[in-house]
Amino acid sequence: MPDTSQLLLFIAAGWLLNLTPGPDVLYVVTHSLRSGARAGIVAGLGITAGCFVHIVAAALGVGALLAASATAFNLLKWAGAAYLLYVGVKLLHSRASGGPLDADTLTGAPLVSVDLRRVFSGGFWTNVLNPKVAIFFLAFVPQFIAPNVEHTTWVFLALGTLFNVNAIPVNIGWALAAAWMARRARAVRRTMHWLDRAAGVMFVGFGLKLAMSDNPSR
Repeated sequence: MPDTSQLLLFIAAGWLLNLTPGPDVLYVVTHSLRSGARAGIVAGLGITAGCFVHIVAAALGVGALLAASATAFNLLKWAGAAYLLYVGVKLLHSRASGGPLDADTLTGAPLVSVDLRRVFSGGFWTNVLNPKVAIFFLAFVPQFIAPNVEHTTWVFLALGTLFNVNAIPVNIGWALAAAWMARRARAVRRTMHWLDRAAGVMFVGFGLKLAMSDNPSR
């Protein structure tokens, strides 16, 4: 394992990276705005579960395969882009979640009921179907592993797990912040369908960006 200073640097870098807005953050925030903090937290946990798939894959060499094989990378890339586009189009065609504000809404009750299992699985697949996540772990984590360390695979898994666990409070923070804003901003509640459409456009944008991206390891 890295020494204390390297480990602290690893944790700090992980937090900064997880604070950066992207498809995962957008997924958490969207569900928090629509259905409350619990839905956002569940979305974040789904993303965390998906991230563990990439960590194990990278540790076992699947990430190296994605980095080396254009075919493998492109297959997963197109699957991920299609899923992001699907999520975006679904949001663009969502019904308005309107209706006047009532006492329950003002006290923070979810405006739109949601199946938390679907929220979890959506977060999971949003992450798993993005090959750049696997390659990110393959590029980022080894920088903190000493060249002469024994049991590299186990050290990689430990650091990847630490990175992923440290992302949980960040995702919870995004969920709570979005839910707090939704409870206090009448305009957010009244125009939630426009937020759905804005999020849909962003998901479509992320999908197109992924579809047009090259293997970052090349």
